[in-house]
Amino acid sequence: MNDTANLSLPRVTEDTPDARAREVLEAARAATGGIPNMYAGMANLPALLDTYLHGYQLFRKESTLTPAEQELVLLVISRANECTYCVAAHSWIADKVSKTPHQAIQAVRDDEEIEDPKLQALAEFTRTMVVSRGNPTQAELRAFVSAGYTTKNVLEIILALGVKTISNYSNHLLHTEVDAKFESAAWAPKA
Repeated sequence: MNDTANLSLPRVTEDTPDARAREVLEAARAATGGIPNMYAGMANLPALLDTYLHGYQLFRKESTLTPAEQELVLLVISRANECTYCVAAHSWIADKVSKTPHQAIQAVRDDEEIEDPKLQALAEFTRTMVVSRGNPTQAELRAFVSAGYTTKNVLEIILALGVKTISNYSNHLLHTEVDAKFESAAWAPKA
């Protein structure tokens, strides 16, 4: 039996009497065109959602990684953290928006090897950063850079880790239901 904690907080809507929550949700709607279930849960603490949105936008805008590589990083982190909500959402976005190769998406979801060696190096190093809590070996760093990435990309992965930790952990504790939009990419860890 799964005995994970559940915060049992309601989804917050733009109709909330809390002006700060309303402000952050309105900004989220403007940025994404809607209020995903994840945002509605995180809005119970507006600063949490605001911090997530700000960091996510900075990662997307200022990263030198391609959109497909950015999505792969976010998907790998979510997979390593076993966030069912974010694996579904980022799988869907990777396929429909970022045009990440299908084989790479499926490989991350199934914890298998990616055929493209450069994307495999990115996924492997990102996973290493999660598992080692940001303490890769010098050999792991060299392998990442040798694959065609830069030391600046390491800092970009750290930004993504911060953002995804916020969303992954929030979704774990809030037991966030996957939005209908992402249901076709639903995922669950293997038992």
